[in-house]
Amino acid sequence: MHGAGNGNVYPPTPEAVMMAQLDGPGHAAANQQPGNNWAGNDANTLLVVATLITTLTYQLGSNIPVGYWQDTQPAGPGNKGHTTGDPVMRDLHAERYWAFMAASWMGFGGSMMMTVSLLMRMPVESRHVRWSFAVAYASLVLTFRLSQPKTHISLEIIIWVAVVALLWLTISVRAERRARFLRVLCCAGDN
Repeated sequence: MHGAGNGNVYPPTPEAVMMAQLDGPGHAAANQQPGNNWAGNDANTLLVVATLITTLTYQLGSNIPVGYWQDTQPAGPGNKGHTTGDPVMRDLHAERYWAFMAASWMGFGGSMMMTVSLLMRMPVESRHVRWSFAVAYASLVLTFRLSQPKTHISLEIIIWVAVVALLWLTISVRAERRARFLRVLCCAGDN
């Protein structure tokens, strides 16, 4: 129970509050994993971040870029037609639309999983919380990128994978291992 006062549980149990008061203000910082900034976040901060990501992905998913058709046009020769209220992006850029919707759903689902996990008092350091954060944040980035048809969808998905990997590396690996990995990756030719 001595390590329960390190701010990783929301809301803290009465025993954790009492232990933190007995141990003094510097004890919580001593219990965190050395060199890993992710463990320094408390559940309250991550709940706010998860709520913001949930709100943004819901808003993006319900307000499709390019808007909605304002009129109904029957199908004709060389024309698929459309109905009032249908997303324009779905009819003009179907692949981008479905990738956009999938990214929006992944971001919304990941942030909701993170919120529920933290409300169930799952530790901040758990793999479940870290993965749901990485997927939610990277999906939010992908949703924004897909909202403007500038690049090919495959490039956007490669960027999404890179963002997930970078986030995972940043929040899961200790600082000294992260530095060693980056030295090998970036400076392999310097040896």
